[in-house]
Amino acid sequence: MSTRPQLTTESGAPVADNQHSQTAGAAGPVLLQDHHLLEKLARFNRERIPERVVHAVGSGAYGTFVVTNPDIARYTRMKLFSEQGKRTEVFVRFSTVAGSKGAPDTARDPRGFAVRFYTEDGNWDVVGNNTPIFFLRDGIKFPDFIHSQKYDPYSNRQEPDNVWDFFSHSPEATHQFTWLFGDRGIPASLRHMDGFGSHTFQWVNANNERFFVKFHFKTNQGIRALSTQEAEAIGGRDPQHHQSDLYAAIERGEFPSWTLKVQVMPEAEAASYRFNPFDLTKVWSQKDYPLIELGRMELNRTPDNFFAEVEQAALDPAHFVPGIGPSPDRMLQARLFAYGDAARYRLGINHTQLPVNSPKGVKGGARNYGRDGGMRFDGNGGRSKNYEPNSFNGPEQSNEPSGLGVSVSGTTGTYVNPRHAEDNDYVQAGDLYRLMSEQERERLVANISGSLAQVSREDIITRAISHFRQADEQYGARVAAAVHKLRQSR
Repeated sequence: MSTRPQLTTESGAPVADNQHSQTAGAAGPVLLQDHHLLEKLARFNRERIPERVVHAVGSGAYGTFVVTNPDIARYTRMKLFSEQGKRTEVFVRFSTVAGSKGAPDTARDPRGFAVRFYTEDGNWDVVGNNTPIFFLRDGIKFPDFIHSQKYDPYSNRQEPDNVWDFFSHSPEATHQFTWLFGDRGIPASLRHMDGFGSHTFQWVNANNERFFVKFHFKTNQGIRALSTQEAEAIGGRDPQHHQSDLYAAIERGEFPSWTLKVQVMPEAEAASYRFNPFDLTKVWSQKDYPLIELGRMELNRTPDNFFAEVEQAALDPAHFVPGIGPSPDRMLQARLFAYGDAARYRLGINHTQLPVNSPKGVKGGARNYGRDGGMRFDGNGGRSKNYEPNSFNGPEQSNEPSGLGVSVSGTTGTYVNPRHAEDNDYVQAGDLYRLMSEQERERLVANISGSLAQVSREDIITRAISHFRQADEQYGARVAAAVHKLRQSR
């Protein structure tokens, strides 16, 4: 019988499961009835004002996307990709995750890579990172994860104890930690890194056939990265180094570009794929699902006002257009609520009318029955009716869902993700380590041990190292030896 205090909700009720969201059956989507998940995410979104809780340090730019492969129409009815040479305006926001405003943008941290396509069917937002994976597979753990990365409530600084304690209890993060502490953990510039949708999404074609997809933005400038020492020196001189580099490149006409590619999985193959295709801690093998080119994205215009256009930008993974929709990816399902809720809190209910957030690709703009609310700065609908259905020629539904519904079965409740044949938390982290050159492995071990050696408790260090050992015995042994050496020298 545990002697530890019992975890409760805000109202004092005991929490039965703090690791898994409630889903419709073991493989189904997350349920709105999961009060603990919604309360946890909603409270988390309201913890900081006025900056973003995460991704506070950001840069942005405008550009265009041009289709280079219209054959993709057999997989999706998205008008964006319908014809060769079709151009769509885009806005991209890059960011670090953990730092508060003013923190160096050269920190070792994943980079947010959020792309808004101003399509004729409305805004489509791909809100991903510069990594194809993430630390977690279930959004119910996200507030806890960020708390472990943010400032400690006592010391008011990021504490290695907290970072590594959370990791030591979260083996699914081993893959992302291996990526983050590797050579690509600190990009040399925002122009010299790839971007990813990271999650799995569904595409639906004109015949109502469904495919599951992953998006890859491959930099055309080549991959370049900074060492820990280089990043610390540059960040100390210029905390906005990446911001400055992006703006300077665009202003001198060196427009950065990325080739958008996609992996496509037929729906029927998802259930039997050797890894869970909806697990955000995993990648799909490109041998199984090769990259298919979609088009080219170029950034060619800097915002005129940072606050109005970058700070007030509110990209949302729930912004879909006909032909694309969500998958049962549990992290994605949580983000479908959390991002819009954070924007409503931080910017207000009418934030979607701000120029950077308005659907400028739609003729006549947004048409709905939303009225009133703080900071309403347009005509508020004038004399038009504010209800539907009505007899006064108001806008009506299209009867065209963006995606297809997901088949579900089973009893509602909290479930561990269904296991596929080769699912575990270590195989892809080990594969990534073994793909590295010896020099890359040396730097990876040095980066991890330099942080892990600062932890005060041996049990946390031991648990963390055990994850690296299970990914690859040599990997774990080298981290252990490096940590021991550093601690002995202090």
